[in-house]
Amino acid sequence: MKVLIVRVSSLGDVVHNMPMVADILRHHPGAVIDWVVEEAYRDLVRLNTGVRRIIPFALRRWRRSLLSTATRAEITAFRRALREEEYDIVFDTQGLFKSGLVMGMARTVRGGKKVGLANGTEGSGYEGISRIFHDISVPVGVHTHAVERARIVAAHGLGHAIDTPADFLLAPPQLQPAWLPDKPYAVFFHGTARAAKQWSPDHWVRVAAFLARRGLPVLLPWGSEEERYAAEAMAARMGNATVLPRLPMMEAVLLAQRCALAVGVDTGLTHIAAAYCRPTVELYVDSPRWKTEGNWSPAVINLGDSGLPPSPELVEQAIVQLLGNSTPS
Repeated sequence: MKVLIVRVSSLGDVVHNMPMVADILRHHPGAVIDWVVEEAYRDLVRLNTGVRRIIPFALRRWRRSLLSTATRAEITAFRRALREEEYDIVFDTQGLFKSGLVMGMARTVRGGKKVGLANGTEGSGYEGISRIFHDISVPVGVHTHAVERARIVAAHGLGHAIDTPADFLLAPPQLQPAWLPDKPYAVFFHGTARAAKQWSPDHWVRVAAFLARRGLPVLLPWGSEEERYAAEAMAARMGNATVLPRLPMMEAVLLAQRCALAVGVDTGLTHIAAAYCRPTVELYVDSPRWKTEGNWSPAVINLGDSGLPPSPELVEQAIVQLLGNSTPS
């Protein structure tokens, strides 16, 4: 059986889509699974051991030069790559016009199915027009978790049950960058595009001091100049923190996969640490916890909720719950 998944973005959503791969392979051994994803996340999907072929999609870049000869050639090559195979079933788990259009271009065998979302969850960017590309549209509850949503679409399309915890099938990146410590470290995923989702710098400083007493250094990544300034300002108040250089995507994934502890706001790299089942404290400050909380492993503790940021005391208690009273080795 040949399966195509269309989930092109964003970072956290691509990660949360991965357990449907494990579900398909568990219930349909021998299935071959391909995935269409934005080119920026191609290497991330390549870490999923259940995906055979990745078809990169570059709409974000193409939009800047749609009329250029080079862009038209790339779009033609993408369409050709997409249509090389005939699939038994195609899933669109994003529910946008652009992902539906990709689904529409894909080829299916005689009797094959194209399956997508009948509706969006609360606050999602779902576009109802995407249904014109479906053979089957699957309804989901308005408060359905991001991981569960993709698993429900796959289960409905292929007729299997959802009967195990989420399994992300993520292999570790095979990298050894110079910045990677050889001793245990904590990482603070403090940066997020929306300022309202950020946690107070004073809280980060207090938790860093708590970890310093446990002998655990803190690494501070960043993804923009604004986040770099914030990291440097916090590190100046922390006795055990290092601001990292700007990391390529796979090195950032490695940072999450190798950590002894991740503390992070609702952002993609926090969700990656949780997907690897690293000891993770997820902080919900101004986004609903039900959407993305790590609920598949006791190594993940979720704190706060929309408009209810957690206190540093709660975070410290969660760290003790995850790590005990000793320094990780």
